[in-house]
Amino acid sequence: MLAAAAGQPPLSTDTLADARKRMAAMNLTCADAIGDRDITWEDRLVPGPPGQPDITVTVLRPGWTRPDAPGFYNIHGGGMVMDNRFSDLPRMVNLIGEFGCVAVTVEYRLAPEHPHPAPVEDCYAGLTWMAGHAGELGFDPRRLVIGGGSAGGGLAAGVALLARDRGGPAIAGQMLLCPMIDDRNDSPSTHQYGGTAVWSRSSNDVGWKALLGADHGTERVLPYAAPARATDLSGLPPAFVEVGEAEIFRDEDVQYCDRLWRAGVPAELHVWAGAYHGFDRIAPDSAATTAALQARSSWMRRTLGLHVNLSGAQGNVDRGPL
Repeated sequence: MLAAAAGQPPLSTDTLADARKRMAAMNLTCADAIGDRDITWEDRLVPGPPGQPDITVTVLRPGWTRPDAPGFYNIHGGGMVMDNRFSDLPRMVNLIGEFGCVAVTVEYRLAPEHPHPAPVEDCYAGLTWMAGHAGELGFDPRRLVIGGGSAGGGLAAGVALLARDRGGPAIAGQMLLCPMIDDRNDSPSTHQYGGTAVWSRSSNDVGWKALLGADHGTERVLPYAAPARATDLSGLPPAFVEVGEAEIFRDEDVQYCDRLWRAGVPAELHVWAGAYHGFDRIAPDSAATTAALQARSSWMRRTLGLHVNLSGAQGNVDRGPL
């Protein structure tokens, strides 16, 4: 979601094509993101939603194996209208290095060419494939975490709702990083920080309208598209919710986490003071990013019941108490 950053024209239907090109150009290749780490990668064409085209996923695996290896299913951001499966490679590579997990990142169809339910259904199909191939891929299906940032976080929350309602794959946890979850776009923080350069209120409106069309802002919007619309959050997997204090998604994300607690769902909330949307990508060496990465790792260890040896020995992970 960096395409609206300084010096770039506001996001609109007229500027979307150029914004997509700029975002794609920012992403690393698998080879560049992995470097000399002992990690392999491959693209797979897997079944899409019933009656829809197949989808492409990229699978990243550590060069070492463990019977209790976690799985991480990644959904990229981009306001529902931009970016691709390679945008979160650095995050995935770091998770593989720390936890020895198998990671899959999905290429879902984008709005407005493919409005709801295409994006969330593609993401659900990719998750179903990953869970069903846990043995082949080399991870423990009981330790499958889904996650994503921004639109990816919103889609991850939507996929968690779909999995609950369809009796789909078991999800051990959902990592929701500054998730985009409310099409109404009218919370106090959307007005307070609506003019910010990284992801503005007007850009947010463009993304939601592209996804929802004439349903945008109406009671016809389903929770799988905008999870803040869900009336029942019970029975969902444990959640990690992270958001910057100085961004438009702050209030909707805080409210969502509060509603998870009220529904009896274990949830952890972090609101990083002074942080803006996408701070971990824009300022990777900042104190806020360092603290955020530590918090994410701690949640992963506790959620999965793993103790991780950070001494540098690859894959030295032992089960331990929470």
